[in-house]
Amino acid sequence: MPAILLEGRPIAEKIKSQLKEEVMGIKSRFNTAPTLATIQVGENSSAAIYLKSQKKFAKDIDIGFQEHPLPASTSEKELIDYIEKLNSEKSITGILLQLPLPNQINAKDMPIHINPLKDVEGMHPENVGQAIFGKMRIGSCTALAVMELIKSTGVDLYGKEAVIVGHSEIVGKPVSLLLLDKFATTTTCHIATGQRGYLPTHVKRAEILVVAVGRPGIIQGEWVKEGAVVIDVGINRVGEKIVGDVEFEKAAQRASYITPVPGGVGPLTVTMLMRNTVEAFKLQRGR
Repeated sequence: MPAILLEGRPIAEKIKSQLKEEVMGIKSRFNTAPTLATIQVGENSSAAIYLKSQKKFAKDIDIGFQEHPLPASTSEKELIDYIEKLNSEKSITGILLQLPLPNQINAKDMPIHINPLKDVEGMHPENVGQAIFGKMRIGSCTALAVMELIKSTGVDLYGKEAVIVGHSEIVGKPVSLLLLDKFATTTTCHIATGQRGYLPTHVKRAEILVVAVGRPGIIQGEWVKEGAVVIDVGINRVGEKIVGDVEFEKAAQRASYITPVPGGVGPLTVTMLMRNTVEAFKLQRGR
């Protein structure tokens, strides 16, 4: 029996409606609303698309949205100084640094300079650390989107074999921590796993499979365990098509649930960003 498609948009719309109501309550109580400030260094077409969707979502739920474009020549020190300036502005409750950044700036070093209470990407070490203790309130937007999709299946994660392919800071590592917090038995695979030839072995036992590598078809459909939940985070352009990291057609014949690409994780990412922005507002006011 073909897998049930896990589409992100219906889940995103439901959360969006809840956020809109929550923002209305915040405005009534505090006479102000959360405000998200985004910093973009230089120009990038992909970042511009993401920025546009953020702006629309913010307008739809009635939160403030500020764009802070900086020239591509901005130095690392200049960017840090700009972030610290936004940290000090009380009217700004969330700060997002748009990626990618120019080569002269080390992107991995930047989250530590954002006030953790305003870090709506959830990448400050303090916020990452909260996930280790199961107390995370602001986390990686993509990782949270993955967890919302899994939650929507109704599958009990307790003791399930969960395999994450890819160990990036924004997906693989935080997803591993979030699944561990749900008592899933978690394995994280990466480039070394593949080089030793063990990737198929791990994937074949996965009851929950999350893939975020950025290589089309790296996960062969026949590796997918019968009845598995498959979350494909990969977005790859192959000719005129956008495809994921999993061989979709074959995997869909074996999985119980599978995300389409596009249309799965993507629609939820901006939603999680806005939920983090609202959460940041509440944390700053001790709620």
